Amino acid sequence: MDNLTREQRHKNMQRIRSRDTRIEVILRKALWAKGYRYSKNCSDIPGKPDIALTKYKIAIFCDGEFFHGKDWEILKQKLKKSNNAEYWFKKISRNREHDDEVNKKLFAEGWTVIRFWGKDINNHTDECVRTVEETIFVEKMKEKQGVTEQLKAENQMLWVGKMNNIIACAEEIVVREVVLA
Repeated sequence: MDNLTREQRHKNMQRIRSRDTRIEVILRKALWAKGYRYSKNCSDIPGKPDIALTKYKIAIFCDGEFFHGKDWEILKQKLKKSNNAEYWFKKISRNREHDDEVNKKLFAEGWTVIRFWGKDINNHTDECVRTVEETIFVEKMKEKQGVTEQLKAENQMLWVGKMNNIIACAEEIVVREVVLA
């Protein structure tokens, strides 16, 4: 049962924004203070992440508990008692499905996805920043390992090339000895 009138609910819903929400701003300011530079609401990245650390291919989403269905089974029970319950079931279910689709697209493109709940950002911003920093560290290590693997592969190719040259020279020497003999 809704405690607000239809007009009050309409005003509340009208004020909900999709970008530059309070939780986004809190996390962005904390990341900026730590020296991390980011893009916000990048339309060229699937799902338009709230914060994108393109240098590390990390997409960060700041999700509100209600609209993204935190504790969905408990929320469903509460929604059964509300006005327009069917609408909210469909809306929140679709949001959750969309979140999964976006995660899969980003993973397929090599992005790391981090999703924070609004209350976690409000109450534990430093832990959220630490999670981002740990993810950046892991990405840096992957990059270093990738470079190391690439160097190993290039060295192996050089070694194979040198061996082919040595074999070719040896064959040439054998051919010369056969011709001379």
